Amino acid sequence: MEYILIYGIGFLAQILFFARTIAQWVKSEHEGRVISPNLFWQISLAGSVCMLIYGILRDDAAIVIGQMLVYFIYIRNLQLKNAWNTMPLILRIVIFLTPPVILFFLFTQTDYTIDTFLKNEDNPLFLMIWGIAAQIVFISRFFYQWLYSENRNESLLPMGFWIISIIGSSMNFTYAIFRLDPVLFAAHTLSMVIYLRNILILLNKKSLFSKINIPFVNRLIHTISKRIK
Repeated sequence: MEYILIYGIGFLAQILFFARTIAQWVKSEHEGRVISPNLFWQISLAGSVCMLIYGILRDDAAIVIGQMLVYFIYIRNLQLKNAWNTMPLILRIVIFLTPPVILFFLFTQTDYTIDTFLKNEDNPLFLMIWGIAAQIVFISRFFYQWLYSENRNESLLPMGFWIISIIGSSMNFTYAIFRLDPVLFAAHTLSMVIYLRNILILLNKKSLFSKINIPFVNRLIHTISKRIK
């Protein structure tokens, strides 16, 4: 029962991450250019909190470190898109404080210590090092995206973001196999196709939606795209 709960939280996180990617792809495919919608970053925050909790429950330092490093970049992108200050103040405070409060509670009110993660028998040191390296590469795409966006004072998802995504996702995929982690395995299997599709859009390849000649489907895609801000 405990494992069902843990994996349930992990799969919820990945469903959210996949949903953000689908939303971004649909919007980009419809517009014919790669777009960084507000919804992408908003869903990212919710998914990151779930993934942080999953990493804690799995005693997985790679996941915890990864989510802590990238969480505040999501917030910064909402600021660059002028979407952060439009949210209620109390919600912004809750979002900003959630990860540090979770970690503070974990290390002060429970038996967790750094050794809990570093000496996890189910995650040997060499595998943990590979997992952390995979997370660092994967989340470095957001540091690259953040610096790129800061330089242009606009939230953008450039070519380098998608290239790094594929490299990091491949590393995480191998980590998931050796770690026997179905959550990471599913996540990085499904997402790479969309990463590749965004690269093709940036290379000015024709939108897939332009090939659809079914009026009902075209109207549905248009309606969905308009609702993704």
